[in-house]
Amino acid sequence: PPSQGWRTFLGNRVGCLASVDFFVVPTVTFRLLFVCIVLHHERRRIVHFGVTAQPTSEWTSQQIREAFPWDTAPRYLIRDRDASYGTVFHSRLQALGLNEVLTAPRSPWQNAYAERVIGSIRRECLEHVIILNEHHLRRLLMSYLAYYHRFRTHLSLGKDCPEPRPIQPPGQGRIIAFPQVGGLHHRYERLAA
Repeated sequence: PPSQGWRTFLGNRVGCLASVDFFVVPTVTFRLLFVCIVLHHERRRIVHFGVTAQPTSEWTSQQIREAFPWDTAPRYLIRDRDASYGTVFHSRLQALGLNEVLTAPRSPWQNAYAERVIGSIRRECLEHVIILNEHHLRRLLMSYLAYYHRFRTHLSLGKDCPEPRPIQPPGQGRIIAFPQVGGLHHRYERLAA
């Protein structure tokens, strides 16, 4: 029989898949900063991010080392054919026991989960803020990712968050809004009576 399709491959191995991808953020001084995102597919959890002005193969391999300490690495890592992944990165993946799954050239849809989370970060956070420098971007991303993991719902997770949260029944009290990410978003909780 023919081999399975890409969507079937992702569905069958969602528990042992992770993705890595880069995106570029301009600063107020028109300097470009590169953000590396490492995403675990099962709960759409961003396990690590890094910010740098010059991504090298050594820096990228360090990000993977920090994303998957000890024996926490999944079985497969999906990545594109970016030049910043080099021989050092490839040897780091082999040392961790990760199997690389390379996407086809110019096919961002093959790394759909990572592309989707990058789009969410851009739409929900970065398009509303002018980035000053690397420290400012890192601090803003930490704030957004705390909101993303604990309070932002995902349709693919049954309207739950990457970190599951308890359901608050209507009888628990009235709803209060708490600002998140510097007021860009809000989380809503019931105030106990």
